[in-house]
Amino acid sequence: MSLKNVRLEVMQFLEKDVDSLIQKYLIPVETIWQPSDFLPNSESDTFFEEVKEIRELSKELPYDFWVVLVGDMITEEALPTYESWLMDVEGVNQVERNGWSKWVRHWTAEENRHGDVLNKYLYLSGRVNMREIERTTQHLIADGFDIGTDRDPYKNFVYTSFQELATYVSHNRVAKLAKDKGNKQLSKMCKIISGDEMRHHHAYSEFVERIFAVDPSQMMLAFQYMMKQKITMPAHFLRESGDKISTAFEEFSNTAQRIGVYTSLDYVEILDKLIKRWEIDKITGLNEDAEKARDYLMKLPTRMLRLADRVKIPENSYQFKWVEPAKL
Repeated sequence: MSLKNVRLEVMQFLEKDVDSLIQKYLIPVETIWQPSDFLPNSESDTFFEEVKEIRELSKELPYDFWVVLVGDMITEEALPTYESWLMDVEGVNQVERNGWSKWVRHWTAEENRHGDVLNKYLYLSGRVNMREIERTTQHLIADGFDIGTDRDPYKNFVYTSFQELATYVSHNRVAKLAKDKGNKQLSKMCKIISGDEMRHHHAYSEFVERIFAVDPSQMMLAFQYMMKQKITMPAHFLRESGDKISTAFEEFSNTAQRIGVYTSLDYVEILDKLIKRWEIDKITGLNEDAEKARDYLMKLPTRMLRLADRVKIPENSYQFKWVEPAKL
C-alpha cells in the first residue's frame, strides 16, 4: 500500500474522534469572546470618547511595536489562504463534509476573530496607514503560500503544532509590551488571542500524538522532514505595495527579533517543546529510517542553539509604508 493510502486510512481511522476533539479544544460561538468585547461600542453615546482614549494611549507605543502589531494582524488576515490549504489536505473532505472538514471550518471561525479585532483596533488608533496595510493583506492572500507540506496530513499537523505555538509566543509578548506601556485594553486583546493560539496548538499536537500511536515510523519521518526544511512562517511572502514578493518579510522578522517578540531562540525552544511533548525518545516500533530520524531530531535543538547565538539583527528600524514615523 502506498504512503498516501496509508495516511488516508489513518485519517479516516482518527476521524471518529474529531467531534470530541472539537468539544475539547474549541469553544461554542455562544460563549467565546468576540472582537466587539474589546472595542468601543459604536451604538454607545461614549463611542467617541472611547476612540479618543485608544488614540491617546497609542501615542505611547514605539515604531517597532506598531510594525510587529501590523505584521501580526496581516498574518491573521490571510486566513483564507490557510483554510483553503487545510481543506486540501489528504483526508479532509469538504465536499462530503466529513469530521476533518468540520474541524477546519470551526478552527477557521475561531481564528477569523483575531484579524478582525486587530484590524479594527489599528484603524481606530490613527497611527498606521490602513490603505497600505490593506494592500499588503490583499497581496499576501493573492500570492498564497507554500509551507512545504504538500497535501500530507502528517507534515501539515507538525506545521500547525509548531506554528500555533509560535503565534502564541508572538501575541503573548506583544500583550506584555502593551501592558508595560500602560495600554491595558490592547494587552488584554493580544493576551486573549494568544490563549486561542495555545488551545489550537494543544489540539494539533494531540492530532500528532494520535498518529504516532498508529503510524509511528512515518510520523517520525514527517517530523524530521519538516524540521530539516525548517518551518516557514505563514507570512513569508509578505510584501508592501509596489514591491516584489517576500521583500517585507525579512524586515518584519528582524523587527520582531529586535524587540524580542519572536526570536531565533524561540524557534529552537518550540522545537524542543514539541520533542518533549510527543516524547519521541520513548516511541517504540520504529523502522531503521525512523530511528535515524529520531536521532537527528533529538540532537537538533542543541545544533540549532549554536546557530541561533550567531544571528545578528540590524539595530536600525526599516521604514515600512504601513507605519509613518511622523504620525507617531
